[in-house]
Amino acid sequence: NSDNPRIHFETTGPEIWRDTDGRITHFVSAMGTTGTITGVSRYLKERNPKVRIIGVQPSEGSRIPGIRKWPAEYLPRIYEPQRVDELVYVSQTDAEETARQMTRTEGIFAGISAGGACWAAMQIARQQPNATVVFIVCDRGDRYLSTGVFPA
Repeated sequence: NSDNPRIHFETTGPEIWRDTDGRITHFVSAMGTTGTITGVSRYLKERNPKVRIIGVQPSEGSRIPGIRKWPAEYLPRIYEPQRVDELVYVSQTDAEETARQMTRTEGIFAGISAGGACWAAMQIARQQPNATVVFIVCDRGDRYLSTGVFPA
């Protein structure tokens, strides 16, 4: 659906640019439908081509709801690979643990794909100490209450 990246170009990208005063250096997004990463990347790259766009996909053997490792023949038509500078692969264990950590330490009750995006953003922040790294909390934790990800 071409409206997916369009709305992120029109809303999410400008919000990120505004809220970081244009100082964003890295944008991290889980890659599900690819609408968020495509639309936001298009907006940010028009403002500053040096902004690094990082896509997050599951590592081999991981099944993270909301994040996909798309085979080339199944990539969504809306996806523009030239707009993604780097792919980072996150394990299911790291994504789940980061989702729990977000809840415990930040009060953000996010889902596993958001945990994966946060994990990748934290890796980049450790490697680039003066960077302004933005990631998207792309799902919510209540969807996983019956899965055991969030123990009682």
